[in-house]
Amino acid sequence: MSSFPRLARTGHTSHCKICLSGLPFSQVEVDSSRIALILYCFGTLDLLGTLSTKTSETDRQKWRDWLWEQQTSGKHGTGFKPSAYMTPQGGNDEYGDYDAPHLIMTYAALLSLAILRDDCSKLNRTGIVQLIRACQHEDGSFSALPDGGEADLRSVYCAFALSSMLDDWSGIDIDRAVAYIQRCSSYEGGYGQIPYNEALGGTTYCALAALHLAPGTTLSSPETRITPAERARTIRWLTQNQTSCGGFCGRTGKLADACYCFWCGASLSILGAGELVDSTALALWMAQCQYKFGGIAKAPSERPDPYHTYLSLAALALHPPSEGASSWELFPFNMFWNTTEETAQWVRDHVPAHKA
Repeated sequence: MSSFPRLARTGHTSHCKICLSGLPFSQVEVDSSRIALILYCFGTLDLLGTLSTKTSETDRQKWRDWLWEQQTSGKHGTGFKPSAYMTPQGGNDEYGDYDAPHLIMTYAALLSLAILRDDCSKLNRTGIVQLIRACQHEDGSFSALPDGGEADLRSVYCAFALSSMLDDWSGIDIDRAVAYIQRCSSYEGGYGQIPYNEALGGTTYCALAALHLAPGTTLSSPETRITPAERARTIRWLTQNQTSCGGFCGRTGKLADACYCFWCGASLSILGAGELVDSTALALWMAQCQYKFGGIAKAPSERPDPYHTYLSLAALALHPPSEGASSWELFPFNMFWNTTEETAQWVRDHVPAHKA
């Protein structure tokens, strides 16, 4: 017991606080997706239980204000821009063709505001449903932007997650979207970003979470959207992705990467097979990915970043080691919305359309 490594909770908190106060040089390239970076930092602090104790209410209010400045409305509905890097004006101005709201960043903003315990009184719920509708294509897929851009399972998941949080599915043709997800299934067992693509750990999570989030329709239900044979094939592929080092890889035959410990581990939990994760081996490998000054990297000896720090902790929250000190204890985690259960409850209490 005493030889089991510790989770560097203080260091991981410090890493995220540094990134929130100003991007270090290693993270400057993600400034155009600042809301996502903010979610990873807030998510880490939420999992560690240090947001209220290691940040001030003044700072938390500044972050709330900044997030609301990114909410913008226009002809395609309402959502959140990735950051103010191109359009520094406030969120009250109608967006144009080049600064439209982003579906994935709207999901990240909504979770961030929930972690900050905002009451969401400023949220334009009807506008977000309109944005979701504008992002769906004829084939059932979703693009991140209403006027085009990449269309793959990441955007599908965010559209489903937003609709679930709002408890309003009127912006989605569920049956068409479900059919698109099913077409992304790969012979390997996982799901690709788009139909006929190689299976990936991240998009497999997006597919499985979305299929379970959507309510039943006349054509399908969450229980019938994956056949027993498909479930068994996906479980086999996911378990094979846990490599001999203890971490998970995201593609067949690749090296382990800390983020896939969540994407694959959470996918197994969604399928009711979370017990197949070797949680002790996972934690021992994750301990090697910890940076000595805080943060978790994609692999040992790599540079840490908020993305891998957050997803590593999320994986550990779902699959805690069977041994080790209390330093490894994290808050219960909602595997469908990708946030703590406490924050998920805040969403249920403040975000749905009927709460407005």
